[in-house]
Amino acid sequence: MEKDQTISENKALIKIDNGDVPEELPILPVRDQVVFPTLHTSLAIKADSADLLESVLKGDRLMGVVGVPNSQSDLPMSKKVYKTGTIVRITYVTRASEDTTIIVAEGLKRFKIAQWVSEEPFLRARVVLAPEVADGDLETDALHRNLRELCKAVFSLSMTAPKEAVEGLSNIQDPLHLAYIAAAYSDIGFEKRQRILEIDAINRKLREMVTVMSHEKEVLELGKKIQNDVRNEMNKTQRDYYLRQQLKAIRKELGESGEEESEVAEFRNRIEDSAMSDEARGEALRELDRFAEMTPQSAEYSMVRTYIEWLLDLPWEDISEDQTDISAARTTLNADHYGLQEVKDRIVEFLSVRNLLNVRRAKTSSETAASAASGAGVILCFAGPPGVGKTSLGQSIARAMGREFTRMSLGGIRDEAEIRGHRRTYVGALPGRIIQAIKRAGTRNPVFMLDEVDKLGADWRGDPSSALLEVLDPAQNAAFRDNYLNVDFDLSEVIFIATANQLETIPPPLRDRMEIIQIDGYTEFEKLQIAKHHLIPRQIESHGLDDNDMTFMDEAVRKIINSYTRESGVRQLERLIGSVCRKCVVHLTTSGWSHFIVTPGHVADFLKKEKFESEVSEKIDLPGVATGLAVTATGGDILFVEATQMKGSGKFKLTGQLGDVMKESAQIAYSYIRAQADRLGAAPRDFDRSDVHLHVPAGAIPKDGPSAGIAMIMALVSLFSNRNVRSDVGMTGEVTLRGRVLPVGGIKMKVLAAHRAGLKTVILPRRNARDLEDIPDEVRNVMQFILVDRIDAAIGVGLAPAGYKSETDQPADTAIMPLQDNVLASADSPIH
Repeated sequence: MEKDQTISENKALIKIDNGDVPEELPILPVRDQVVFPTLHTSLAIKADSADLLESVLKGDRLMGVVGVPNSQSDLPMSKKVYKTGTIVRITYVTRASEDTTIIVAEGLKRFKIAQWVSEEPFLRARVVLAPEVADGDLETDALHRNLRELCKAVFSLSMTAPKEAVEGLSNIQDPLHLAYIAAAYSDIGFEKRQRILEIDAINRKLREMVTVMSHEKEVLELGKKIQNDVRNEMNKTQRDYYLRQQLKAIRKELGESGEEESEVAEFRNRIEDSAMSDEARGEALRELDRFAEMTPQSAEYSMVRTYIEWLLDLPWEDISEDQTDISAARTTLNADHYGLQEVKDRIVEFLSVRNLLNVRRAKTSSETAASAASGAGVILCFAGPPGVGKTSLGQSIARAMGREFTRMSLGGIRDEAEIRGHRRTYVGALPGRIIQAIKRAGTRNPVFMLDEVDKLGADWRGDPSSALLEVLDPAQNAAFRDNYLNVDFDLSEVIFIATANQLETIPPPLRDRMEIIQIDGYTEFEKLQIAKHHLIPRQIESHGLDDNDMTFMDEAVRKIINSYTRESGVRQLERLIGSVCRKCVVHLTTSGWSHFIVTPGHVADFLKKEKFESEVSEKIDLPGVATGLAVTATGGDILFVEATQMKGSGKFKLTGQLGDVMKESAQIAYSYIRAQADRLGAAPRDFDRSDVHLHVPAGAIPKDGPSAGIAMIMALVSLFSNRNVRSDVGMTGEVTLRGRVLPVGGIKMKVLAAHRAGLKTVILPRRNARDLEDIPDEVRNVMQFILVDRIDAAIGVGLAPAGYKSETDQPADTAIMPLQDNVLASADSPIH
């Protein structure tokens, strides 16, 4: 029914004992609540029913109330509600809160909905009275008396029935009124109350209520019996405790053995022999004294026992001896991972510092040594896309240092107690994951991997990232206090290593405590070496083969890399190598072959159709399309910016699920193009008579950031100048309204993505020249990098020069890095 439909007011009236009722009534739906005739009921009216309440209060204060079942149906409200309800008159109104009003309504008569009149702004319906059918025979009297006695019994057992309802039962002579009181004040549930309301015959209502109340009486009596049994059991436990204490005193007077039980004595000996701190020992002995006085039936018996066992099992002084041979450590790191030289150098530096501190510690006092050790605290954070080996690096570091390795995944953790533990007052409390991992490691100085630190959450249970601030601060974690243990534990010797895919989601205070080591994607050459030295041997061994059974040709591995994977890491590459190995096993076992050499043809046959094209990213054959470079959670990637023009009134439309920053970049690009329309050969009226639509494909993926500014301007210039953008050119950079190109981040990952996509030329901001030092030589030697300060230079390179009116014949701010030039001026990394 349309909202603006006008409903004529119906003047027809229905005669009832308390006056006349209009035939058309406002209908109030209430969820999980039933209003009965003859009773006063309190109702909470929310803000969405404010219009209905205002209309009723201005009129005769009459309305119909119907129940709504607690369902998730998407049907309109008129299809959800029950058809039988109660006509009520509002007798009292008060405001409970800003959006809630409490009313007291007097139930008048039962009705049924004959026809819906409107749904907006609130429900209105044409109603007919549905009076209950009275029998007036002996059965009614018998049911009435039976129900009254049941109500007295149920209300006396129930904690929810008001005292006035119990005292007034004897004075109720109307069987219908009694039935409704029984249904309203007993805990029988919404569905049963609605069923009682819908029954027409009074005898049937009474009979139904007798059945329901009989069942309710049995449930309440059984509950009371259970409570009495529990109370008696508790009294028995206390009695047993007193008897045991008296028995101890009697044995002591008789001179019999008064030694502690064997378990308590064992705990006491372990505590005395333990290397725990004085604070922890004092707490353990205090809890042990409590434990000795408890009986096994006590509720706290197992809790105290578990607490003492946790204190005893922690490695208070168990320390792994560090590996001092730097050459052996370097060999271990090189054997486990190919490349990642920066990470390996950082670990070797750390080991060298530790060795020097150990030498100095032997020559200095303990205070000076402790101060030097605290200054050596370091928290590493490996940041990079999935599959580049961040987690496995932690295991290699532990092997290189000769320490135990333990890890904790932080992905999805939202409860602060997961880090610091629960207090012992909670049932089933345990220490936090930090202490649990230390116990599993068995030493006080393991290599502790904190996986997925960028995926921590926060809700009403606390902020786990804030709890990690103490854990990851070398100046504080020497006295880390878990909520469960409630004693200090030294974490200063632990080597914490965090991993993350994105640094932006890590809170700044937490990020400030970590030393960020960026691990970007691998080149084709690096993937080939990783596959040859690590992935293929591991897959061959896991499939029950050896080197004499099969051999991978280098071209076959390159075929998998270029045609079947498009990733920064090597996780998918290893899966596909495993798939090829399985198919080779089938040939070796069924065809009787003794050795299988995997060629590119075998790869194409085993893995079927190619998923990616390695020659070029995509052929651009029409104006208005440019290739940009972006950084995602999985590493670098290319994205296409598309623009089209149509007849209109000068509107500019953006699609592709763009963030606020990216939308601003698009507006800047459009404004710059309009300002430079004369040099582009476009008349200003072209903008007033046409609409421009700019789209970034992969619309289901959110995108944001300013680095697509060059690509957006290039797409719009191509559209208005009717010239194609070069298909082999990728670009990234932020552009201002003046046409200046500002530096951006993630250059290495973007360039590697361009190389994987087959692009030959990359346009970069000039101030990002220093970032080209991080690009591997095998990529830098086969690509051309164009460094620009202004967008004019980028347009001159990215588009064909015909018809473009540049401000200078030869842009002075363009720098082309020659293929043979691999030496760049060193500088600090840019901020943007």
